[in-house]
Amino acid sequence: MDAYQQLITTIALTMGTAWAAGINLYATIAVLGYLGLSGNVVLPEQLLVLQDPMVIGAAAFMYLIEFFVDKTPGVDTGWDTIHSFIRIPAGVLLAAGAVGEVNPSMVVVAGILGGGVAATTHAIKAGSRVLINTSPEPFTNWTASVLEDITVVTGLWAALHYPLAFLLFFIVFLLAAAWILPKIWTGIKTVFQRLIALFSGQTPPPRPDGGKTKAKELPLS
Repeated sequence: MDAYQQLITTIALTMGTAWAAGINLYATIAVLGYLGLSGNVVLPEQLLVLQDPMVIGAAAFMYLIEFFVDKTPGVDTGWDTIHSFIRIPAGVLLAAGAVGEVNPSMVVVAGILGGGVAATTHAIKAGSRVLINTSPEPFTNWTASVLEDITVVTGLWAALHYPLAFLLFFIVFLLAAAWILPKIWTGIKTVFQRLIALFSGQTPPPRPDGGKTKAKELPLS
């Protein structure tokens, strides 16, 4: 493998693991561990620990729990809140480990960038769930959760087998994230303002889309 291809592969794996960890950490660890253990991919030395059957088993067990928790309106938001302190640090560690044997300064850089990427994907996931939970039916939660799981597995597979294609997708994702995160934040603020107004008996603020629908016409779950 020439130097250019090695660079592309390393960057894709570094950013891919951090990106996926912010969405579903346990699926990320389980997929990487299984692919490494089965010989489908060769993981960097620092990530070989993921191939340990005990690590894979623990990650698969936690993924199973998250599979059901992530599809329960309201509970998923609490789960995401707790995992703000888990997914982002894990994204740092996975990204740092993915660069392999290089200059220590590159490991630090990879960790910093990986933490930022994991924080971005986690913020989009957690923030969108807050907005989805304003819907009175549970099917949107199931749809979002299943799509997230499929996206993680597909994204990791692309990062490991088609690194250049993944990096092109990753650039598009970053541009989309820069556009959507402010909108999610605005929506979250409106949701909490309406909740506060609902419990305090005040007039709720208008929706982010400028709609004139009254609060009683917007069921909250």
